[in-house]
Amino acid sequence: MTANDANNKPSDAEATSIVSAGSNHWSAFMLSIYKERRPPALSTVEVKRIEELAREKLKDHMDAYLYVFGSAGTCSTERFNREAFDTWRIVPRMLHDATSRDIGTTIFGTKLNSPLLIAPIGVHGIVHPEAELATARAAASLGVPMIMSTASTRSIEAVAAASGPGSPRWFQLYWPKTPEITLSVLARAKKEGFTALVVTLDTATLGWRPHDLDRTYLPFLHSTGSAVGLSDPVFMRRMGQEIWPADKHVEFPYDPAALEARAAQGDVEVQTRKTLGTAWLAETNSGLYKTWEELALLKENWEGPIVLKGIQSVEDAETAVDWVDGIIVSNHGGRQIDGATASLDALDAICLSEKVRAAQAAGTFTVLFDSGIRTGSDIIKALALGAQGVLLGRPFMYGLCLAGEKGVAEQVRSILADLEITLGLSGYSDIKSVQGKRSALVKVTAARS
Repeated sequence: MTANDANNKPSDAEATSIVSAGSNHWSAFMLSIYKERRPPALSTVEVKRIEELAREKLKDHMDAYLYVFGSAGTCSTERFNREAFDTWRIVPRMLHDATSRDIGTTIFGTKLNSPLLIAPIGVHGIVHPEAELATARAAASLGVPMIMSTASTRSIEAVAAASGPGSPRWFQLYWPKTPEITLSVLARAKKEGFTALVVTLDTATLGWRPHDLDRTYLPFLHSTGSAVGLSDPVFMRRMGQEIWPADKHVEFPYDPAALEARAAQGDVEVQTRKTLGTAWLAETNSGLYKTWEELALLKENWEGPIVLKGIQSVEDAETAVDWVDGIIVSNHGGRQIDGATASLDALDAICLSEKVRAAQAAGTFTVLFDSGIRTGSDIIKALALGAQGVLLGRPFMYGLCLAGEKGVAEQVRSILADLEITLGLSGYSDIKSVQGKRSALVKVTAARS
């Protein structure tokens, strides 16, 4: 670890103060800022400002920033995601004892410090040299599950090692078209301690993303974001190549023009990476749209919970009850379909389904939420509508860009401190008191663009 990496790592005292059992321990983050007159590591806790700072830091690699920031088409779905939160307002309750607050919960039988999970975003290595390893270490230090993406710039084995023994971690699958490769990836993830499988359904093909198209920016074509494939024995054997060692990875920063120049000059490694990256993309974004019946392959070869990510319709959610252990109500942060329903609106409808609610009550089905979470109040709204946990996406990537492991950790601390404080101010002392409690909210008819 370099000196710079050490500076970006939370201190032992910081980590311990968060993961230790105790009342209101996330709220202590806010009090420590005031008492110690210590500004946040990112200089601000204001979400939009952190996004702006990330944009400024990546000004010489604006294509990388826009890959994280951008969405499909006119970005209307991403906008709808955020506007949907404005149509729901929290109704605070008074004279309810919320002196001691606990935002811990249990998901799939595992006790967690909070209802928050790190969303499976790919290619962390385009914004920070420590990439997914920094994110994994930050998540582990806080006891927050990281959902590792198939599109990572580090291998399954390297991310698991960074996460450490006993740390909660899930694996997200971009379902390869070749069954033998799928089984190899699943076996590796199981071996490395990933306990839940998140199957992304909404990305059989890439969405129409003008930010990336205008810059011809697709990191996977140079094997940036293909580490799972490059370290997979079945895929690499089919390609006639030796697997990459677990600690080998692509360079930072990712510079597609420089790599293209090297390839044109005869650089064999870059030429090989282009071939491998293209082939891995063809596996994971194959254009093949799976069916419900094909889930049997995954169910037969995965021992833990299986969660379907990308569910937006009530009909699909009700069908999922009969097939899997849970769903993530998500529209990929607006990155796949322009003009689609807001994810919070989808959650609202899905959690009104009697079939879904009965399965949740029986403990046989879990509903998680993704797409648009930015604040503690957002989490409360999603929980009150029926979600049992939420995923944090772009904000942690901005934290990673700005300060590596420490930046990710601070983004997580900030939103969980906000959650714990706002939960108490709203009159609730724990998550179970607000989960599924629609009376905690009122819906207003706010104008939407």
